[in-house]
Amino acid sequence: MYINMIENDKRRHVYRIIELPRLFELFSTKQNVLVKPKKWQDPFENFILKAKVRHSSGEIVSYNHHERIYGQCWSLHKASDAMWRIYSPKSNGIRIRTTVEKLTHSLASLCGSLPQATCSIGRVSYLKQAELIKHAQNTFHEGGIAVEKLFGSLLFKRLAFKHENEVRLLYYQLNDELCEKDDLYRYEIDPHNLISQIMLDPRLPREAAEHLTKRIRRVTGYQGEIKRSLLYALPGELILDARHYG
Repeated sequence: MYINMIENDKRRHVYRIIELPRLFELFSTKQNVLVKPKKWQDPFENFILKAKVRHSSGEIVSYNHHERIYGQCWSLHKASDAMWRIYSPKSNGIRIRTTVEKLTHSLASLCGSLPQATCSIGRVSYLKQAELIKHAQNTFHEGGIAVEKLFGSLLFKRLAFKHENEVRLLYYQLNDELCEKDDLYRYEIDPHNLISQIMLDPRLPREAAEHLTKRIRRVTGYQGEIKRSLLYALPGELILDARHYG
């Protein structure tokens, strides 16, 4: 279920920057939403799953695995200027925090007696484009088309995206009727239990942050920690020592 991770990674915090309406929707519907990788911007995200497969018999076959897998991207970065600027371009983004273990359990607890057959979480590895293509060609070389291999195919990105330091929650839809019906997969959560902190954009003025904090509490009823990021906050008064010691 855990891919490219060690035991201690389960307790690590992961972060996700979303828009304010999405935060309100998370609390009102009490649903987490995963999307098919084809909706992600990077065209390399889904190209392994969409590729045809040559079997030992020589037969080349197309599968619909790219229509069956859903994912959600989180980051291990606690403080990242790049992430705020990319995912909160208008300084109005909200960063939510949970742990790898809580996030995994929120999905696995609904996946029956063998959750490892339908859900996974993994840390993304970043490769040069040539290395990524070589890895793609060998994806099913050993072990065949196993679910873990399918999940693993979505845990490689080009070096240009290394700043994201991603962890991905993944789900495989077994139901033929549902896998092509919707590009979204929704499942029930308790957002008050899942989310351990809400962080506001560091560029947001203090007064606006205080107003937004009150609004979030009023709309969601969230009683956990809500803070404004201090990424750009200056330290206290700095006194430089220019005395000369002989």
